This record gives sequence, structure tokens and C-alpha cells, in this order.
Amino acid sequence: METRLDSRYSAPDAAAIAWPEAAKVLAEAEVSWLSTVRPDGRPHVTSLITVWLDDAAYFGTGAGERKARNLAANPHVTLTTGNNRLHDGLDVVIEGDATRVRDAAKLRRVAEAYEAKYGAEWRFTVNENGTFSNDMGGEALVYEIAPVTVFGFGKGLYSQTRWRF
Repeated sequence: METRLDSRYSAPDAAAIAWPEAAKVLAEAEVSWLSTVRPDGRPHVTSLITVWLDDAAYFGTGAGERKARNLAANPHVTLTTGNNRLHDGLDVVIEGDATRVRDAAKLRRVAEAYEAKYGAEWRFTVNENGTFSNDMGGEALVYEIAPVTVFGFGKGLYSQTRWRF
């Protein structure tokens, strides 16, 4: 991984943010925003819950939902999280491709991570067809985003750090 502070968008005395700090934001975020690309090229953004596991982000969606239909045509995504405060915190933006997870062992680990993070309300069963289901009904496809580039936007002491994987 390459870490670089972009001085064009950083305070003169800012330093590059350490990757563990950004990874902690990703792991602890209760809500993230996923941007996908519609077939006509327009962006689609939606909020969702995610888990961070083994240096990747995971999320689920119904097969008929807009984001799943977008991903079927174009896997490029941006996942954003942080806070809406101007003078403190760290916003993190992941760029990469969303790939469908079908491996039962990995799906079980992701399901365990969801329950550990969000509680029993988000307890998932791994189905034989490689999907999640829960008491709310329906099935969810599960996707992994392995980061290609991640940006960290420090606030207060403004900084922009870029990590390339």
C-alpha cells in the first residue's frame, strides 16, 4: 500500500493519516453511502449498512434493487462514510469494484460480522444459493469492495491522504 498526503488540499502543517485510523472509521461506521452507475451513465447513491472485514467492505442488496441492477452492468463503485461535521473527524472514500460473494464460508463470516456490529436485528442466514436472508424476509445478494484507492479527508486540521492498494 502506498500512502500519500496531497499538500494541495491539506493545511501546511498536516501529515498523512495512518491507515489504521481510516480502517477504524470504516469498521465503526454505522451508515455508509454507496455510489453506483446507472445504465445511462448517471450516478445512483444510497445509504446502507456495511461491515469491514479482512481489508474489504461488504454490503447486501436485493437482486431487484437499483444498485444490484447497476452492478450487474458496471461493478465500479464508490463507498463513502464519515460524519457531517466540518471541524472534526475523518471522512473516508473507497473506490473499487463490487464483486458478488458466493462462497458459503466467507458469507458466514460476513453474517457473523453483521450481527457482531449491528446486533440480532441484523442476523442473517446463509442460503444454499449464496444469498443472505433474515426475519424481515427476502433474499440479499452480498458484495465485497476490495479497495483500489482510498481517500481520507481530515477535518479541523484539513488534510487529504490517499492510499493506493
